Amino acid sequence: MSPLYARHKRTTLAIATAVAAGALLSTGLTTSASAQTPAEVAAKPLAAAPTTLSSAARTTLLQKAQDGAARTAQHIGLGAKEKLVVKDVVKDADGTVHTRYERTYAGLPVLGGDLIVHTAKSGATEGVTKATKSAVKVASLKPQITAAKAEKQALSAARTLGSAKSSADGARKVIWAGSGKPVLAYETVVGGLQDDGTPNQLHVITDAATGKKLFEYQGIENATGKTLYSGTVTLNSVQSGSTYQLTDSARGNHKTYNLARRTSGTGTLVSSTTNVFGTGTASSSSSDQTAAADAAYGAAETWDFYKNTFGRSGIKNNGVGAYSRVHYGNAYVNAFWDDSCFCMTYGDGSGNVDPLTSLDVAGHEMSHGVTSNTAGLNYSGESGGLNEATSDIMGTGVEFYANNSSDPGDYLIGEKININGDGTPLRYMDKPSKDGGSADYWSSSVGNKDVHYSSGVANHFFYLLSEGSGAKTINGVSYNSPTYNGAAVTGIGRAKALQIWYKALTTYMTSTTNYKAARTATLNAASALYGSTSTEYKAVAAAWTAVNVS
Repeated sequence: MSPLYARHKRTTLAIATAVAAGALLSTGLTTSASAQTPAEVAAKPLAAAPTTLSSAARTTLLQKAQDGAARTAQHIGLGAKEKLVVKDVVKDADGTVHTRYERTYAGLPVLGGDLIVHTAKSGATEGVTKATKSAVKVASLKPQITAAKAEKQALSAARTLGSAKSSADGARKVIWAGSGKPVLAYETVVGGLQDDGTPNQLHVITDAATGKKLFEYQGIENATGKTLYSGTVTLNSVQSGSTYQLTDSARGNHKTYNLARRTSGTGTLVSSTTNVFGTGTASSSSSDQTAAADAAYGAAETWDFYKNTFGRSGIKNNGVGAYSRVHYGNAYVNAFWDDSCFCMTYGDGSGNVDPLTSLDVAGHEMSHGVTSNTAGLNYSGESGGLNEATSDIMGTGVEFYANNSSDPGDYLIGEKININGDGTPLRYMDKPSKDGGSADYWSSSVGNKDVHYSSGVANHFFYLLSEGSGAKTINGVSYNSPTYNGAAVTGIGRAKALQIWYKALTTYMTSTTNYKAARTATLNAASALYGSTSTEYKAVAAAWTAVNVS
């Protein structure tokens, strides 16, 4: 789980075999690129764009891939002890299929061993994208340290990172391939609470031969509704007797629950006798339904954004809705996505009157779930920054898609929730360093920053790719985006930038993708969608150069 922001520096990761989630924070003049339709989709379908699969068709593709997993493993040159487990499948309009696999070695999960096989309509393998290029070979599967020692070290790491109220539930043997030569290791998950009240799911990877800590990552990533941030909106509800329940049957039966200040459990399904939810004003009452209306609206708009922009049906692309929980804890100034419950959770902010349920926050949190169920970007270092940036990018896409006059689209993150107490946004995409901590450009030390700050490089890239450099005003907000090399960048528009980022995320990025690899992934995506000599391809290259990624 990763919160929307972190008050203290923490490292986290989201790998295929682990719980993954995300949170929002760390403890006049418009350009032609901005004048787009709310749906932000191209008029003509692209051959390399993902096609919408029915539940039955997706299940068939997944089963076919799993049935042929042994042959695929042999075909791509994996060893006799290695097996593939299908995680996801994407089919393009031209018939190309991208199958994402997890890997095991001698029956043990290989963390950082995920890969994607790209298959043409003819059935020919066009290529393989691997999280690690190292061969998975481990001389001995007999650990030299005990599981108890690994567990003890994990608890110590949790306390160091600000998780005093911690508990560990054993350690499991894995193969760690996330960095360097693959080795036998233990993975320990530490539960409890972080110091700011966010649930704790700290994963600690320990070398089973030396006892050295190899890695650590946080698994918690971030009817009529009278909302606080988006005005009066239409929500779907289900009538049960004389009451209406906040269940969206049109979007995978997404439900909204009230935790009423608790920090565990599902809570109580939000219901009303009038089919009107909320008052449109903030209230410190734990039974207030305004936050629930905002959460339900945000979930609906996020679902529609992914469906109408990319043909994706829900977070897992299986037509199943997640659920939302509001009124988490007491004056909890954060929000988070948690894969273990497949749910979004929102605190009520300072004084319990500033709930973190704005539209871009909802889109941000649900997008952590999409990342977890596609690339699984490790929530630490540069891949962690890319994970956070993906949520900021897609949350921004949701806000523009909704086209809500009460919360117009912008390239500011969390501008409505007043986290800083002075009305300023949480993050700025045009010049990330304006928040006081985020990186505008890549450097060799950017991976040492908290992921909410290292995300600045990709956020800046996306803004430049969408809108270009220099001064401009979009939806009443003034921007002035600089470049590392001083060269001007011309944007290609959000619609195309979103298509490129999504395709890169779902078909070319893996758990270990760093900024250099993200450049390659987005160039591959631009080439597949628009051609390797296209304006779009050249713009992607120019935008990465402008943030010092080459």
